[in-house]
Amino acid sequence: MLNIGIAGCGSIARQRHASEYARNEAARIAGFFDLNAGRAQALADSSIGAVSVCVANKSHADYAIAALNAGKHVLCEKPMAISLSECEAMTQAAQKNGRRLLIGQNQRLAPAHAYAKRILASGEMGRVLSFQSVFGHKGPESWSVDQSADTWFFKKEFAAFGSMADLGIHKIDLLLYLVGKEPESVYASLMTLDKTFPDGRPIEVDDNSVVMLRFAGGPAGTVTTSWTHYGEECNSTVLYCEKGIVKMYADPRYALQIVYADGVRANYELPAMQTNDDAQQTGSGVIDTFLEGITSGCPTILDAPDILRSMRVVFACLDSASSGRPVSIL
Repeated sequence: MLNIGIAGCGSIARQRHASEYARNEAARIAGFFDLNAGRAQALADSSIGAVSVCVANKSHADYAIAALNAGKHVLCEKPMAISLSECEAMTQAAQKNGRRLLIGQNQRLAPAHAYAKRILASGEMGRVLSFQSVFGHKGPESWSVDQSADTWFFKKEFAAFGSMADLGIHKIDLLLYLVGKEPESVYASLMTLDKTFPDGRPIEVDDNSVVMLRFAGGPAGTVTTSWTHYGEECNSTVLYCEKGIVKMYADPRYALQIVYADGVRANYELPAMQTNDDAQQTGSGVIDTFLEGITSGCPTILDAPDILRSMRVVFACLDSASSGRPVSIL
């Protein structure tokens, strides 16, 4: 049994990491650590074999690298880190210490996405030509521990970015995974449309974004994120292919729908994806993948070097939004 340390005690640690470790007989939670420096030193405890990094974005790299250098395997929450150099330093620390570093991009493991990946890989739908992907909910203040608009998610010092990196990294990473081609360029617009701090000041990061993403060889489309979907969460991806359409989590009943070019439909009732509105969180598969990767030593679809490709796109989006121009990635 592997002893686990969890760094950070927010909602993601309590509702997902801790609960999923508790359901896996291969792991035992040995302790929780927070931003207090003295407690962080406990990462050096030789009895702890692996660490989940669930702290604020700005501290992901510090905690992950410290744990890796202490000989621990690391599962880090998304977004991986707040700069490309930090992301690269994390992967280098894992390689140098011979430890596993996985990033919690749980949408790769969602049932409809996994099923769609197999269909696309079979060639049944032909090439992906275009796509649209949306991730929007009512905002992290409804999810975070303090349930307040004073949440760290809204503060640039701690979060570094807003909805585009918080939610967009999920969809950007998913598209890279499904399409299977190298990203070529992005053109991004980031906006703060509605969210404010308790005193009425606009939050310091974006609460909405629109990204135009193009892949090498032609597939192109949009990734839209929002923290202002107040009615219900939207977490859908639609791929328009040569031989039909692949719809994932676009329908409340059928998690996956295939609409062939001749109009024939195939509907799949698959388990729902986790949402922030779920009173009872379902298993994401992230913890199981992490533990299996450590035990087997085999590559996983959440390994950091692959996720680093997606983070390069995120940073290109930030550059594009800042400059107001398309940014090449290749």
